[in-house]
Amino acid sequence: MIRVVGRTTRARVSRRDAVLGASSAAGLFAAGAGIGVLRQPAGAAAALPSPSQDHAIFNFALLLEYLQAAFYTQAVKDGALSGDVRRFAEIVSEHEHEHVAYLRKALGPHARARPRFTFGHATRNERAFVKAAVVLENTGVLAYNGQAANLTRPALAAAAEIVSVEGRHAAWISDLAGEPPAPHAADVGAPAVDVIARLRSLGFLKTR
Repeated sequence: MIRVVGRTTRARVSRRDAVLGASSAAGLFAAGAGIGVLRQPAGAAAALPSPSQDHAIFNFALLLEYLQAAFYTQAVKDGALSGDVRRFAEIVSEHEHEHVAYLRKALGPHARARPRFTFGHATRNERAFVKAAVVLENTGVLAYNGQAANLTRPALAAAAEIVSVEGRHAAWISDLAGEPPAPHAADVGAPAVDVIARLRSLGFLKTR
C-alpha cells in the first residue's frame, strides 16, 4: 500500500489549486526505451484500483517529477534566465525536488531509478525555456488527472496534494508566457499514451 508521508512534508507540497479529475484510462507500468507507459491489461475491460496499480501510477508520476526537477535545476544552473522567469525556475525547482522526495518515500523500495536527461537549448535560452516549461507543467497536470480514477483512496489523497501545486505552476508559467493561466473551467486529464507522446516530443529523456 502507498504510504502517506507526515504532515510536515504534506504541508510543503500542498500549494496548488487544480483538482484531480476522473479518467477511464487504466494502467500497469511498463518500461520501454527508457520511459514508462501505462497500458490496459490484456483481456481486461478496466483495472480496478489496487496497491500494485498505485505503485505503477506513482512511478509514472515520479518519472514526470524527476524530469521537471532536473529541468528547472539545470535551467537555474545555466544562468540564461532573468527576472520573473528565473524566480519561477528557482521556486519550482525546489517544489519539484520535494515532489520527488514525497513520491520516493511513498513508494519506498518500489521507486524507479532516476533516468538520464538532456535539455540542450531549452535550459540555455529563456524563450525556449518558457515554451518547454509550459508543456511540462500542463502535461504534468493532465497526467495526474488522467490517472485519478485508477488510484486507491489513500493514494488519491496523496496525489491530490501534488497535483494542486502542479496546477499553480502551470498557471504561473502560462501567465509568464503570455497565455491564459486558466483557459478552461475544468481539466479532464490525458491518457498515458498522450502524456508519453508529449514528453517524447521534447526530446529531454535519454533512452538506452
